[in-house]
Amino acid sequence: METNKIRNFCIIAHVDHGKSTLADRMLQLTDTISDREMKEQVLDTMDLEREKGVTIKASAVRMLYTADDGTKYEFNLIDTPGHVDFNYEVSRALLACEGAILVVDAAQGIEAQTLANLYLALESDLTIIPVINKIDLPSARPDEIAEEVGNLLGVDQESIIKISAKSGLNVEQVLKQVVEQIPPPQHTEKENLRALIFDSHYDSYKGVVAYIRVMEGCLKNNENIRIMSNQLDLRPVEIGVFSPDMVAISEINVGEVGYIATGLKTVSECRVGDTITSSKNPADKPLPGYQNPKSMVFAGIYPVDGEDYPDLRDAIEKLQLNDAALDFVPETSQALNFGFRCGFLGLFHMEIIQERIEREYDLDIVVTAPSVEYQVELKNGEMIKVDSPAKLPDEGDIKMIYEPWMKLQIITPTDFYGTVMELARKRRGLFIDQDYPSSNRVQLNFEIPLSELIVDFFDELKSRTRGYASMDYAFAGYRPEELVKLEVLVSGEPVDALAAIVHKDDAYHKGQALVTKLRKLIPRQLFDVAIQASASGRIISRANVKALRKDVLAKCYGGDITRKRKLLEKQKRGKRRMKMVGNVEIPQEAFMAVLRLEGD
Repeated sequence: METNKIRNFCIIAHVDHGKSTLADRMLQLTDTISDREMKEQVLDTMDLEREKGVTIKASAVRMLYTADDGTKYEFNLIDTPGHVDFNYEVSRALLACEGAILVVDAAQGIEAQTLANLYLALESDLTIIPVINKIDLPSARPDEIAEEVGNLLGVDQESIIKISAKSGLNVEQVLKQVVEQIPPPQHTEKENLRALIFDSHYDSYKGVVAYIRVMEGCLKNNENIRIMSNQLDLRPVEIGVFSPDMVAISEINVGEVGYIATGLKTVSECRVGDTITSSKNPADKPLPGYQNPKSMVFAGIYPVDGEDYPDLRDAIEKLQLNDAALDFVPETSQALNFGFRCGFLGLFHMEIIQERIEREYDLDIVVTAPSVEYQVELKNGEMIKVDSPAKLPDEGDIKMIYEPWMKLQIITPTDFYGTVMELARKRRGLFIDQDYPSSNRVQLNFEIPLSELIVDFFDELKSRTRGYASMDYAFAGYRPEELVKLEVLVSGEPVDALAAIVHKDDAYHKGQALVTKLRKLIPRQLFDVAIQASASGRIISRANVKALRKDVLAKCYGGDITRKRKLLEKQKRGKRRMKMVGNVEIPQEAFMAVLRLEGD
């Protein structure tokens, strides 16, 4: 199709504001999918996406739209992930577009992720079409929200389209605006092929399938291609477009969106943001902005039953085929035996991987408390990275520990201003500034350590604000902090899986809280069990789990006191010997106790 008849756009919105539902209506109105094949959230293929109401994987679909004057247009809709953990994927998908439809819920208004993705779109110079969705809800405030959006974008609120994606009301108007407002792709005369990979997935027959947007030149199915970051040459298995299923075609022209089935066996060879060019006439330089996804949160994943270790390895390897952002290395723990140390983009990414392992591979797993990656400067001048408390060197060798900090943005109704400020202060947050997007909403900007953010900050924020607040965060850099390793000893033995890296000022309180919690969770043995917390080389808290005792005096009816004492002494000697050989079974809940200290 001619370049001036192509429109490439995406839909940006906060989680659960109706992005996937609007995409469904567009597919129906353009006859891309028949009513018989229609189901809710067509583009969300994973069960988890449907349950959580959030797009996890990006996807693309080609639609043919006929305008009122009979002109046919090719629409390429790129559906982006809606969660802050997948920020990099969103930024790559936006580069493949010329415009974006900004969807705002008529009941909830502008949320933090709406703003974050909007700023990304504006940085990419996209044309924004604002849309107010869910106007048929009883709690909808379309005029009020339209004023908010109008002030934010500097547009007339009367021009903002008000729709109901569920019933299809006014969705036709959105399609007309796409034709009128979104510019066609810039057509360049350069011959050298350059195509942007904005997503990929693994297919067991075709290998890695890369989702691409051709920026320059033309991609033909009989020509060899080169992936520019690793200089890998290959012949495509097939090329094609999504409509919405994969349909093979012979060539993809400049400005068009499609896919390349590469035949590669791992997604890591064909990463999001990379550039594809021709092997015969390669481009001089790749498209800008490519970077390797960086893990922010680390956790140990162990099988409950040690015999499941090979199955867990297979499960994680298969998930990595579809998810290049998942890193893992084998590790061993004294308490949990063999497992893997995995790196995730964020806590939501970790939750998704955990659920997929349990559901898709039917494995029972223990996930340790998540930690972040610290940079440790040693006294000999060496700089090392530590992603697990167990790997932290001795305190005498450490010169300084650097902790990752984040820029945090919270949008909340003004009624909850005080409680949000208190929560941020409690988690070592530094207040930067504030802004009022509308009369009854405030945007608070903080800087906060990532370790304070990953545990249950989001849950507590939602409960303190009755679900009305939303948050977004971005990496701010590493800063030197006074941090110590908090260790837990059970019967004098350190338990590596319960260790944590905490701020020096919090060590005493957290150690005390953890010991108190573990005392309730660790079952009583036939001997006394001492639970201790230590930091900076000294014990800061201790509690005893009392022994289960057999009443050895039950058969003594009266008689000499020496007889009773003899029996008690014999029991005491037995307990002492048992303590030397006995080991303490630590239940799974104890490993999660580190996580839930704040809530108590």
